[in-house]
Amino acid sequence: MSHAEHKGSRRDFLYVATASTGAVAVGAAVWPLVDQMNASADVQALASKEIDVAAVEPGSQLTVKWRGKPIFIRRRTEAEITEARETPLSELRDLSAGNVNKPGADASDENRALDEAGEWLVMIGVCTHLGCIPIGEGAGEFNGWFCPCHGSHYDSAGRIRKGPAPRNLDIPVTAFVADNVIKVG
Repeated sequence: MSHAEHKGSRRDFLYVATASTGAVAVGAAVWPLVDQMNASADVQALASKEIDVAAVEPGSQLTVKWRGKPIFIRRRTEAEITEARETPLSELRDLSAGNVNKPGADASDENRALDEAGEWLVMIGVCTHLGCIPIGEGAGEFNGWFCPCHGSHYDSAGRIRKGPAPRNLDIPVTAFVADNVIKVG
């Protein structure tokens, strides 16, 4: 091996070693910046919430806080279920269910209720107009929720029927995890 070939391979080794060391140093410097973008433990704890609904009577509503927003959990009466299920879709302003559990579904009551019987309805309690909190317990012209700030009326399935709100009340990821326990998130 000549002296020139030896220097060339030594130079190549130095380039590779320097580049490798530089890559490791950049990775070590960047990792804390990337890692700090992960959600903290307190935020991850808020990602889901289990709610015991055993004490909720038919015709009443429980409001809980999840991710800083009110969640309306309504146990509907037979009359409320019947009224919501008999409403023709042609009378609705927003034809989307707004239910992340059933993406792309229409706004029929069956696609908004948590259970097959339609007894349980779980919604994010924020008006879709400007983010106000509607009042419930059969309020408004359609026996559902009413936002007094700007006059949006929602029916007993949380569907917008009158007023400036453009969409139905949103439904978060929900499921029964036990007979009387609903998990949100």
